[in-house]
Formats: sequence, structure tokens, C-alpha cells
Amino acid sequence: MSTETIFSKIIRHEMTADIVYQDILVTAFRDISPCAPTHILIVPNILIPTLNNVYPSHEALLGRMITTAVKIAKDEGIAEDGYRLVFNCNKNGGQEISHIHLHLLGGMPLGPI
Repeated sequence: MSTETIFSKIIRHEMTADIVYQDILVTAFRDISPCAPTHILIVPNILIPTLNNVYPSHEALLGRMITTAVKIAKDEGIAEDGYRLVFNCNKNGGQEISHIHLHLLGGMPLGPI
């Protein structure tokens, strides 16, 4: 299992990123290749490679990821018009970095899935 990702370096401030929120459990930063006017990644501060590696002991952490996304959506001014939260899992699910991350997308009509 991998022990280091680019996200690990961002969490530790060893790599530059536009961090919009950080606490003891999660770090949130702007995506470097945004798919929407607001595209922020919320990552756990511990390495969990994929959603397949999530256990019941991670429930509070996952909840924090979602409540952090809601707070940021309000702070970014996109909560009222709407936004999308997305987890990708593994290659066929579109996951590119083996460190789970929640995409917060908004600032434009996103359409149905």
C-alpha cells in the first residue's frame, strides 16, 4: 500500500497549493485543473487509498469531509444555487491519485448525471 501521495505533501505544506481549509482531520484546496469555476478537493489528512479501503472507523472522518464541503460551498457563495460532491474510486471510476478525495464542484449549471 502506498504511504505517500502528492496530497500528503500538500497536507504537510511541503508542496504549494491554494489551501482553503485545514483542520486536524481534513485539508481542502483548489484543484489545479478545475472542471468548474469552483473545484475544490477535500482530502483526509491520513492516507486512505480508495473508497474500498474505508472502514467503519473512518465514518467520522467521512462525515467531516462532507460537512467541510458544505461549509466551503457556503463560503464560496455556491450553496444557494447548488453544487455537486463526487468521490471517484479506482481507474474505471476516474480516480487518478490513490488518496481518497471529495470533489466540490459549482459556480455554473452542472446538469443531471
